[in-house]
Amino acid sequence: MRFNWLSPAHHSRRSQILNDPYYRFRSLDEIRLAVELGIRIDVNRASVDDWLRLPGLSIHQARSLTALTQTGVPFHCIEDVAAALSLPVQRLQPFASILQFCYYDSESLDTIQPIDPNTASVQQLTCVPAIDLFLAKAIVQNRQRYGVYRNLVDLQHRLELSAQLTAEVMHYLQFR
Repeated sequence: MRFNWLSPAHHSRRSQILNDPYYRFRSLDEIRLAVELGIRIDVNRASVDDWLRLPGLSIHQARSLTALTQTGVPFHCIEDVAAALSLPVQRLQPFASILQFCYYDSESLDTIQPIDPNTASVQQLTCVPAIDLFLAKAIVQNRQRYGVYRNLVDLQHRLELSAQLTAEVMHYLQFR
């Protein structure tokens, strides 16, 4: 589907692609437009929702790729992604322009290694900047008493965390 660059349909699609992070691309033309708009998918940090933006990728495939990167398996090129999915490289080649292969050194002090507050110990939680021993114990005790945290908002509400503290810890927590 080629867009008339001045048509209302193009402007609507453009706005949707820019403003809806869950928008699933329907064609290679939409992927090209997304790339022109500066949208990329960082394969080594992509969520299931990021992967599902690609046409024809199943939820099972998206979950598999995300699970691999979360366990530390890096993807260096499109051939790695194809191998992980047991697909021919040619099947993924049309997505090459939107896929970004960034390298992250897990040993670097600049690289944040998020932890899951639903499985982390008190000791692990105290390694997160802004989480002191008191808060780490509260996180674990609340989890044990009321069950796992659904997401960051749930954690914030249950522990009555301030907006500032929530902002300080949000990059260090990953809910699985």
